[in-house]
Amino acid sequence: MAPTADQVTTALGGVMDPEIKKPITDLGMVETVAVREDGVVAVRILLTVAGCPMKDTLRRDITAAVSKLDGVTGVEIDLGVMSAEQRAALQTQLRGGVAEKEIPFSRPDSLTKVFAIASGKGGVGKSSVTVNLAVAMAKQGLSVGVLDADIYGHSVPAMFGVADERPTAVDDMIMPVPAHGVKVISIGMLKPKRDQVVAWRGPILDRALVQMLADVYWGDLDVLLLDLPPGTGDIAISVGQRLTSAEVIVVTTPQEAAAEVAERAGTMAQMVHQRVAGVVENMSYLPCPHCGPEHRIEIFGTGGGTRVAETLSARLGYSIPLLGEIPLDERLRAGGDLGQPLVAADPDTPAAQVLDKIASTLGGKPRGLLGRQLGLSPAGR
Repeated sequence: MAPTADQVTTALGGVMDPEIKKPITDLGMVETVAVREDGVVAVRILLTVAGCPMKDTLRRDITAAVSKLDGVTGVEIDLGVMSAEQRAALQTQLRGGVAEKEIPFSRPDSLTKVFAIASGKGGVGKSSVTVNLAVAMAKQGLSVGVLDADIYGHSVPAMFGVADERPTAVDDMIMPVPAHGVKVISIGMLKPKRDQVVAWRGPILDRALVQMLADVYWGDLDVLLLDLPPGTGDIAISVGQRLTSAEVIVVTTPQEAAAEVAERAGTMAQMVHQRVAGVVENMSYLPCPHCGPEHRIEIFGTGGGTRVAETLSARLGYSIPLLGEIPLDERLRAGGDLGQPLVAADPDTPAAQVLDKIASTLGGKPRGLLGRQLGLSPAGR
């Protein structure tokens, strides 16, 4: 004889979410339970995020728990995703009923332009681009903040020359560290020791991101740049959910392998309903030390940035520009090591000039209407 739906639900109460360590029934993850006459149990589970890395573990644990019931001949599991409202309710529940602090940049009336600097893979100079763009925008008179969202590979503080600095706390508010006219915050500044390893997953990563967005006193920013970790993992998903109005800048290098992976980072933006503002090609060429800059030595090949821009334009359905091609320059690397961004230390170099041009393009770009309430009402009201 097949079990009842209530018996199945009771059995599911023994299944723990692998990351939150609470029963999935208590977390509102069990949407429906149905038992057919032939003994097959159909369960629909709502994941907290679409890219949940532990979904296979959930499948296994649910199947094991339900299969123990007498009369069960099979288990069918359908995985869905929580709505924004359901996620918010879960987060409030996990915080003991305390509402989360508001992220100022997610407000409909926020005038801050938010750019998430992304790459498909590491080693393409994404952090160097982020730091130099921030300093270039600050030199142009904008109020700029940088959030180092690369939780595991936080290199932004060292590139700004503030790796050993600690932010000041005023009650529950954190003051960002000023560097080269930019307000900077990074998980690296919040660790007890500089060499301490961060080994976090899922919800903890999201909480760290929210803390750096909501608990930091950013002030009235014109531009906020987020240095994302490479790839399409938890942080990229969280940024898409927390900052729906953020636009993505994809950084790549010219070679085929890097360009192909970079396209995935741009496609990820569409999945979380963000817009891609453009593509930056780093390490584009080496100006010949003998013939002069008019002779380009293409060490890593050519055309990667153009290919990524064209592919994403076709895939996403709107024009995505190639914002600039940054040449190889040993001083760009050295500046990062010394905490002296190139656009400040050597502004006349070809690489610095390209970065300044990209900064001018982005800094003068009006914020899009995506995700914003327009405050319109029908005539006569």
